[in-house]
Amino acid sequence: MSRALLDTSVVIAIAQGEEIPLPDEVAISTVTLCGLHHGVLAADESTRPARLATLVQVERTMSAIPVDARVAPHYGKLVSEVRRRTGRKLRTADALIAATAISHGLSLLTRDSDFDGIELDWVKLV
Repeated sequence: MSRALLDTSVVIAIAQGEEIPLPDEVAISTVTLCGLHHGVLAADESTRPARLATLVQVERTMSAIPVDARVAPHYGKLVSEVRRRTGRKLRTADALIAATAISHGLSLLTRDSDFDGIELDWVKLV
C-alpha cells in the first residue's frame, strides 16, 4: 500500500500521538476537513487549542481531496451494498470519505466501527 486516504478517526488518533504505520502518500477528504473545523468550533475552552493545532497541522501537511461528481456513483453503490450485506446504514460522512477513496483508487485507513465486519479489500482497519 503506497497511497491512502485517511479517515477522520485515523487523523485524530495520529494527532493524539498514536503510532500508526502510514503509506508513502496520504491525503484526506474534504469531509474530514469539515469535521476537524467543526471539532474546533464545538470544543470547550480546555480542548480547543489542541484541536486547532491539529487542524492547522493537517491543513499544512495533507492534501484534501474534494467530494465531486465522480464520488457520487461510488457513494450510492457503497451505501446500498453495505446495507444489503449487513443490514446497517453507513453514516453519510463515513460513506462520503470511503467513496472519495474509491473514486481516486486509494485505500482507506480507518478506525471507524462502521466498517467492522465489512469485507472490502480497499478498507484497512488500523
